[in-house]
Amino acid sequence: MPIIQDLSTYAAAIAPVVNAVHVNVHAVARRAVTAHAEAVGLTPGLLLDLRHVLPLRPITRRALSAVHRYGSAAELDAEIHEHVAQGALTVDGEGTLRLTARGMAFIDGVYAAHADATRRVWAAHDLEPLADLTGRVLDRAGSDPGAALEVMAPPYEPAGTPAGVLLFNRVAALRYDRADAHAAAWAAAGLTAGTIVDLQPGPLRDAIEDDTNHRAARAYDRLSGDERETLFEGLLGLV
Repeated sequence: MPIIQDLSTYAAAIAPVVNAVHVNVHAVARRAVTAHAEAVGLTPGLLLDLRHVLPLRPITRRALSAVHRYGSAAELDAEIHEHVAQGALTVDGEGTLRLTARGMAFIDGVYAAHADATRRVWAAHDLEPLADLTGRVLDRAGSDPGAALEVMAPPYEPAGTPAGVLLFNRVAALRYDRADAHAAAWAAAGLTAGTIVDLQPGPLRDAIEDDTNHRAARAYDRLSGDERETLFEGLLGLV
């Protein structure tokens, strides 16, 4: 791909690549993660989504609503209650969620499954430069108070985490920067989480996408043109 100089255009181009990298690893690891969950008697659910968050810090129920802005409060509460009942999470009177030893053991197993998956499917690739570039983008990404990225980054990276898992979890967290950019764009256009879902293709949706790309572009402005090309081509080569 020729170097895209316009950052908004670049943000638009790399977004589906980032998503594809994330989805593909989950697909490859799904059988192992499911078997691990069954073996320990836990439902993956939020534990899988928050695998790179909960080992580092507790999360409030209110903060989690930004991550699940398009879902219903009842569905989110049901997931939380299930994890609490299974002994993977605790929740206090203020709605703060904390990981238990049982939940941590599950996440350790998930990290092992993801390490195996990335080692197998990305064996021919040099992952450390891509993990480094993605980490720099994630560090630059905006993290406004109350936004999803504030909840989801930085990711949990214990000593010895292989480059494939570092890359995978940094990509996973980075998606929330664009999610926040999109939410800010549709809010600025006077829409809500409910109305944007039903918005049909047309000038308004196009304008929201343009605004989303403009907002998401900031995360990439510390990379040189060559580094942006390396990141794009490198991630594309993983899918």
